[in-house]
Amino acid sequence: MRALRILLIVAVVLGGLFVAADRLAVGMAESEAADKIKSSEGLMETPDVSIKGFPFLTQALSRELDEVDVTMNGVTASSAGRALRISRLTAELRDVKLNDSFSSAVADSATGSAHLGYDDLSEASSEGVAVGYGGRDQAGKSQVKVTAGVSILGRTVKRSVLSTVSVAGADTIRLHADDIPGDGIPGLENLVRGKIDFDRKIDGLPEGMKLDKVVTTQDGVDVSVVGRQVELAG
Repeated sequence: MRALRILLIVAVVLGGLFVAADRLAVGMAESEAADKIKSSEGLMETPDVSIKGFPFLTQALSRELDEVDVTMNGVTASSAGRALRISRLTAELRDVKLNDSFSSAVADSATGSAHLGYDDLSEASSEGVAVGYGGRDQAGKSQVKVTAGVSILGRTVKRSVLSTVSVAGADTIRLHADDIPGDGIPGLENLVRGKIDFDRKIDGLPEGMKLDKVVTTQDGVDVSVVGRQVELAG
């Protein structure tokens, strides 16, 4: 019995050392991945990277990770030739297979979300256009309040309208106003609509990911993304 107790104590100690080594290894891997993302994306803040699953060492040896969660702040994307700041970007990558040199990977599936502040959306819009919260319409569709000024008949006319914001294709957000008051001024509606209605293509999405849906909140727009066989460069 004494020998059995000693064996049990040794097993517990060795198990604890393995867990400690495993946690140390996963911490180093998360830190290295975060530094690479910060450098490649030109971020001011270091992103948060969390590698799920236990043990990590066996996952690393097989080059297959169960799940990797990433949160980034202050990402800059390109939209229709204009810079578009994404204040917060999250991604949950599942069944991630790494290549032999650990320089790239493919996630079997991925979900995520991007939060766009109204000030950042206004910056990415046409000149003189301001975007704000517009609530939901009667059908429950997300809306934004878009304000723009146009010059007509020698004077500047400003209009604020509620526009529906939606996903149009795999990488494009669309804003469309259902109604623009023209006040009987010829051509006013077309001029205002030319500024207020627009599509914004979000460049830089990883291969295999696409925009899913858009929801407006009081402090910005939340865009969800989904993907299959998502390719990730190192």
